[in-house]
Amino acid sequence: MEVLGVLIALAALVAVPFVLVAVALKVLFALVLLPLKLVAALFKGLFGLVFGLVGGLFGLVAGGIGLVGGLLVLFLVLVALPLAPLLLLGGIVWLALKAFRPAARPT
Repeated sequence: MEVLGVLIALAALVAVPFVLVAVALKVLFALVLLPLKLVAALFKGLFGLVFGLVGGLFGLVAGGIGLVGGLLVLFLVLVALPLAPLLLLGGIVWLALKAFRPAARPT
């Protein structure tokens, strides 16, 4: 049992410098890359705000166009479609009257 304890202690003595070097490298990379992360966060916030507002504006415009189109379809279905037979009869009468009217002759 004593040998196992010595081997664990020796492994810890060998591993500790590697762990310290790894921690030091991570801290160094974090400090070097921190200004880039700050600039990226600033750009992300700025562009996110601008594109969010523009996208919201386009969304409102598209919603308005959809509302107008929906109202147009509703009008066609509720008003124009029931009047279609009357419009057809009116068109036939208009064509018949136009056909029997004498054409103007150029002089």
